[in-house]
Order: sequence, then C-alpha cells, then structure tokens
Amino acid sequence: MSNLATTISSKLANLSQLKQLHAHILQNSLHQQNYYVSLLITHCTRLNAPLSYARGIFESTRDPNAHVFACMLKYYSQLGAHSEVLCLYQNMQSCTVKADASVYTVLIKSSGYAGIVLHGHVLKLGHAQDRYVRNVIMDVYAKNIGSVELARKVFDEMTDRTVADWNSMISGYWKWGFEAEVCGLFDMMTERNVVTWTAMVSGYAKRKDLVSARRYFDAMPEKNVVSWNAMLSGYAQNGFAEEGLKLFYDMTNAGEVEPNETTWVIVVSLCSSRGDPNLADSLMKMLEREQIRLNCFLKTALIDMYGKCGSIETAKRMFEELGVYRNVVTWNAMISAYTRVGYLSAARELFDKMLKRDVVSWNSMIAGYAQNGESAMAIDLFKEMIVTKEPKPDEVTMVSVISACGHLGALELGNWAVTFLTENRIKLSVSGYNSLIFMYSKCGSMKDAKRIFQEMNTRDVVSYNTLIAAFAAHGHGKEAIELMSKMRNEGIEPNRVTYIGVLTACSHAGLLEEGWKVFESIENPAVDHYACMVDLLGRVGQLDEAKRLIDSMPMEPHGGVYGSLLNASRIHKSVELGELAANKLFELEPNNSGNYVLLSNIYASAGRWEDVDKIREAMRERGVQKTTAWSLVEYKGKMHKFIVGDRRHELSDGIYKLLAELKSKMRRLGYESDKSCVLKDVEEEEKEEMVGTHSEKLAICFALLVSKAGTAIRVVKNLRVCWDCHNAIKMISKLEGREIIVRDNNRFHCFIDGSCSCKDYWSLSLLSCFVDIDPHIDLNQELSDCGNNNGCGEEHVNCENNDGRGKEHVDSGNNGSGSLIEEQKILEPYNGMEFESDADVYSYYLLYAKQMGFGASKTQCRRSNVTMEWVEAKYACTKEWTKRKTNALNPCPCLKLNCQALLHMKRREDIKWFVHSFVK
Repeated sequence: MSNLATTISSKLANLSQLKQLHAHILQNSLHQQNYYVSLLITHCTRLNAPLSYARGIFESTRDPNAHVFACMLKYYSQLGAHSEVLCLYQNMQSCTVKADASVYTVLIKSSGYAGIVLHGHVLKLGHAQDRYVRNVIMDVYAKNIGSVELARKVFDEMTDRTVADWNSMISGYWKWGFEAEVCGLFDMMTERNVVTWTAMVSGYAKRKDLVSARRYFDAMPEKNVVSWNAMLSGYAQNGFAEEGLKLFYDMTNAGEVEPNETTWVIVVSLCSSRGDPNLADSLMKMLEREQIRLNCFLKTALIDMYGKCGSIETAKRMFEELGVYRNVVTWNAMISAYTRVGYLSAARELFDKMLKRDVVSWNSMIAGYAQNGESAMAIDLFKEMIVTKEPKPDEVTMVSVISACGHLGALELGNWAVTFLTENRIKLSVSGYNSLIFMYSKCGSMKDAKRIFQEMNTRDVVSYNTLIAAFAAHGHGKEAIELMSKMRNEGIEPNRVTYIGVLTACSHAGLLEEGWKVFESIENPAVDHYACMVDLLGRVGQLDEAKRLIDSMPMEPHGGVYGSLLNASRIHKSVELGELAANKLFELEPNNSGNYVLLSNIYASAGRWEDVDKIREAMRERGVQKTTAWSLVEYKGKMHKFIVGDRRHELSDGIYKLLAELKSKMRRLGYESDKSCVLKDVEEEEKEEMVGTHSEKLAICFALLVSKAGTAIRVVKNLRVCWDCHNAIKMISKLEGREIIVRDNNRFHCFIDGSCSCKDYWSLSLLSCFVDIDPHIDLNQELSDCGNNNGCGEEHVNCENNDGRGKEHVDSGNNGSGSLIEEQKILEPYNGMEFESDADVYSYYLLYAKQMGFGASKTQCRRSNVTMEWVEAKYACTKEWTKRKTNALNPCPCLKLNCQALLHMKRREDIKWFVHSFVK
C-alpha cells in the first residue's frame, strides 16, 4: 500500500506510468472503488489515453457514482465524442444516479443546441446559481448557439458576478465581432484579471487590428505566458513576422515569463513565414541550447518551417523520427512541404497512406496540384473527396478548385463548382470571391467577373488587382486605369502588383501616354514595372526609347526586361536589338526555350537560315527542349487536349475533314497560309502542312463538331497564337457564326464575325501598328456640328479622346524595319465600293493607309436617332508620334501630320456600307 500511496501522490508523466498505477490498484483489489476509478479516468483525460482503455476502467466498477460519471463525461467531452456524452448521460439517468452541478457543466458544453433543454433541467434542479454551471450556460449561448442576447440575459440576471462571468461574456461578444459591446463591458468592470486583458488582446488580434491589440497588451498590469502567446499569435497569423520575432526577443530578455511549448510553436510559425533557411537553423540551435523538448506539436511546426524554407530533407528526417507519434497535422505538414517544392508524387504517396484524413489533408493535396500546374488532377481529387462524403469541403477547398477551373479555362466546370458552393451553403470570404473573379476572367467571361466584383460588399487590394489583371489580359486598358482610380477613391492604395496589372493593360491596349503617366506616378518603380514599360514601348515601335529606358534603370534588369525587348525586336524585325536582348537572356535564363525560339523567329524573318540552324544546334548542346504547344477545349466537363498534327483523338477523322472544308471555304475568300512562323528552310507545301494543323485549329474544329450551333467556343493555348492561326480563326468565326475565345500565354482573343478583340494589335509582326478603336463599340459621344443647321435630327459623334490627344490613331511604327505590307497592292477606294461591315471598312482602309506610310483614324461617325444604328463614318490617314525625353519633368512635344486622303462611308438599308466619297 505504501508504493500505491507514493504512486498516487506523484504526478504521472505518461501512459506507461498510468498503467503502473492501474496495476497497483488491481493488485490491491481497489479497482471497483469509485475513488480509484475516478482517479484513473481523470489521469486518462489528462494524458489523452486511448478510448478503449478509459472505457475499460469505467466499466470495471459495478456501481459508479455521480463523480465517476462526471469524470467519464469529461473524458468524452475532451475527446470531442459529444454523442457519447449524451448516451452516457442517459445511462446515468437509467441507473438512477442523481446528476450534480459538475455533471451539468460537462453536459451543457457538449450538447450544442440541446443546451437550451439542459438549461431548463438546471433551473428545475436548483443548480442555476452554481458559478460553474451558469458560466458554462452563458458560454454555450454566446459561443456555440450564437445567441449573445440569451447569454447577456443570463449575465444580467446574475446577482453576484465573478470576473470569470465577465470574461465569458467578453469572449462571447468577441466571437461574433461585437467590438462596441466588448469595450462597454470592459470599461464597466471594477476588477480585471490577466484573463480579461488577454481576451482583449486576442480579440483585436483576430480582427486583424494589431495596433489596438498591442495597445491593450502594453497596458496590461501583469502578463502571463498566455498573454505573450496571444500577442505573438496575432503577429504570426497576420503576417507580421518581424514584429513577432522582436516581441519574442523582448519576452526572453525581460525574463519575467518563461516561454512554454505553445510559445515555441508560434515562434517556429513566425520563422516559417520568412522562408529563410539560415533563420530556421538559428532557431533550431536555440531550441537545442535551451534544451526544449521536441514534442509532436513542436516537431510538426518545425516540419512546416523547413518545408517553407525548401529544406525538404530536414523536414523528411523529422517526419520519420516521429514514427508512431505522428498525428494527422504532422502528415498534413509533410504533404504541404512536398507540394511546395513540386514533389507531387511523394505528396500523393503520403496522402494515400494516411489512415485518417481531415479536411486540411484534402485541401493540402488539392492545392498542391492546383499550384503546380496540375489543375485537372486537383479537380479529379476534389470529385473523389465528394464521393467519400467525409470530411466535407470547406471554403479553402473551393478556392483551390475554383482557381484550378480558372487555370484550365473550364467555364463549365467552374459553374459546376459554383453550384456546389450554393447547394452546400459554403460561405465565402473576400478571398473566396476573389477566386471567383479569377476563375471567370481566366475563362473569358468578363461579364461574370465584373458581376462578382460588383456584388462584393467588402473588397481588398487583391480584389482590385484580380480584376485589373483580367482587364489587362482582355486588352481593356482604359478600364484598368479607371479601376485603379476607383480603388484609390475607396481608400485602398495600389501596390506593386496593381501597377504591374495597369501597365500590362496599357501595353496590351497600346496606351503609351497613359502608360507613361502611370509609370511616372510610381514612387520607386521595381524592376517588374520597368519590364512592363519596356514591353509597352516595344509594342508601339519605340525600340530605341525602350533600350534607353533599360540603360537608365537604377537596378540590374532581370529576364522579364530583356524578354520584353526581345519580343519587341521580333515584332519589328530588329535583328541587332534582338541579338543583344537574347545574349543577355541566355546568361540569365539559359534553359528558357522561349528565348531561343524568339531569336530563331527573328533570324527566320530575315532569311538567315544558317543562324536558325545555329540556334537549334545551341539548344541541342545545352540540353534545352522546346516547349510543346498544346490547346485545351472543354466538353461536358472534360478537357480535350490537342498538339500540332494530333491524330490521337477518337474524332480525328471528323476533325481533319472539317478542317479541310474550312480551309477550302477560306481560300475562296482570299485566305493564304502565313508560313513565317515555320523555323525550317523547307518547301512551301511542307510549311503549309506544318501551320495548317496547329493545335488551336484542331481544338476549334473539335468544338465545332460537338457543340451546339451558335454557342461560344473557348480554347486555352499554352503558347502565343501564331499570326496564321489568328487570321484563320477570324475567318472561321465569320464563316461559322460563332464567338471563339482563345486564351494564349499572353492575352485573350475574342473572335466575333471576322474581327478580334485585340484589334489585330497583337499581330504587330504583320502591321507594326495599333488601332485604338473598336468599330463595334460606341465612341465617346460628344455632339459635334454636322455642318447642316437645318435640324437634320441625326446624332453626330466626334471621335476624340478625353485626354485631348486628338483623333484615335495608328502609329506607323516604321522604325527602319522596312515595309511590312504584303506585295499585293491595296486598291484605292472608289465611289460605290461595298463592304459587309464597318470592321471590314476599317481593316481595308488601315492597309491602304499603311501602303502610303501612314496610320488610319476614324474621325467622325453618326447614327440614326430612329434605329440607333451607325449609318455614317469618316476616316483619315494620320501619322502621330511622341518624342519623349528620359527626364519626366521635361515637356513632351507631340507632332501630328495628316495626308489629304479622306474617306466618307455611308450605310444602306441592306446593312452594307459603301464609299460615298474619297478625296485625296
């Protein structure tokens, strides 16, 4: 008995010692005495003993009293087995054991909405005035049931409130975000303890108001380790690693409170967010120096830290060291570590080995696929998750799935995911709505992307950046600029990503003046902003200015800067600048095949086939593989993939038959294959075969075969669409009466009725110009004098920019590159000459103007007040450029030159346009 007394009085450290105590109790035949049974169950609760072991101890007693039942109820409650709690309570009632207040404290905690019924029991049995019972009732109402009003009613009816009661009410208000009520209670308190102050710190930290959290933290009369942990956790969860680590050093230097295991876990999390392997090693040495015991929770945090630092082998070693002590969080941390470095096979192997997975396990694997370019596998795994039914997907799951649909350009799958969200009542935060904007914009549905944005009650900087990036990809430059202005008006400051999006939008829309204004408004432009500006200058043909901007950069240019210059050199056929940019890129990005291909394009356009062969040989020697071009198209929730000359698809025969028919129809309309993208010196017939079966053409033919007439076709391509395919798709859209939306690696192209949304600006290799006007879109409708004062009743529109720059123009963009017009001469317009649409008029007149070395501009247009249709348009040849000095403070002189070639068009009742007059 003396050994038993010694064992009972000592604090048990592990399950092994608990079993030794149990053995002593059995040897002394005390295992049926309620005192010893309750003692053993209490130790089971503290040591997280297995359920079967604790249940065996409970069932060993023949006549358990209320205290034994209460101990077992607490064990079940801590385990989260709330249904077992209620079952055991029913058994207790059948055994005619009278429940005391301690039983009801456990019951009410585990009962959820049934707590309302149990509250009635408590009132009848007279336990309502028990301080622990009433505190638990108030806590359940405020936190679990969500009725802070009922909780406040219980609180207000108390005659002798303790500090714990005040603290419970404050915590309940914080859970539901009632900051004003919290502050009111806090100010009313005559006595506060460290728990009160810590609740204020924690509440503000969870609301991301770290300034207020730190103010209460600094005002605390005394702090314990929980207080420090609350503030540290606030910094960790909100991404303030520097401030968090500084606070930790203050804590250790003060020496008043010793860090506990939770503190170290938070500190490891702070270091994780830095992703610095040197900092990780320093922290590990500190843990060893302080002789901190690395339990499962701390090792799991370390696995996560080393995974984020890219030290995958160290993370793997720690994972294996834990052995049988690994929990589901440990497995999740290792899966995430593998996915961060792209080891998807290793991550999936671990995922498949897990005996029990929680929602984080699924989310880690799904996000891993989505973030590593395996979007289809992410969606397939999500479908598996739905089949298993447990666990249920949450918002984090859906954000990954919706983003994956966006990357694939799978609008049908994306809409299915949105329906799943609605049907399963998954609430979305700002982050979730941002993912919807991303998905719809990447699928080419700007209408839906803008709708989601407008429906959001709260927007953050990511919301604006996502929509701005969408405008950029669709070539909507002015909309992107306007959105940034609206962003500022709502009190959200643009960040680095915002400016990248707006500058990219200006580049895709050819808005040089606007782009300069945005660039010059950036306080300290980053290298990415310079890259965008070089791209914009290159696109409008100002290659020398682009080169000067690179030379003036205050930092070393990265690959993106020289990549922009190389692409501009390809567009404008500048061999010298192309070679300069390419040589820089070969140093910075020796394995990027795209750079070699672009230089090959430049050489091929110049007829320098020997240099093309040299580039190919250099790629072979350096082991650089050219990226295989592919195109995706969605049909019935499945993605169909095509590569050049692909005949693997089950519908290949029908696809190639339709392609041949389309080619025949296009040739009758004057189509000829553009073979300039073929980088081999081979026969013309072989070149035509190469370009004729590009992946996007096959994908479109497949979609035409399987989809309903009149429906839109959406294609995603991993590389840039070539000029021949661009020209062919325009004609296909007109022949088939379809909207064809193609997303390449650069931007969107929306083909409708023979025209593209990029206004052929993308195809600078042919025209070397930009047309900043869409004939299908109403112009800035400012009334102008039609020259007839007799009340003609027609509305006239002066096609001027709001910035007063003058008429919409096309930069001739010669830049010494020589004529880019095909040898076939464009006929001079003559009276009565007919066109099918205003788009055809503009395309024709643009080519005519280019033939004379000018650009083209729509100067005035008119529509009928009766039909609201455009019925008259005037065009002029123009040349406009801007000479800009490097110093932004200097004025920017602008020179315009017009030739006397004025085209006056009118529209007949049969819809066709005809030349009314042409004055040269």
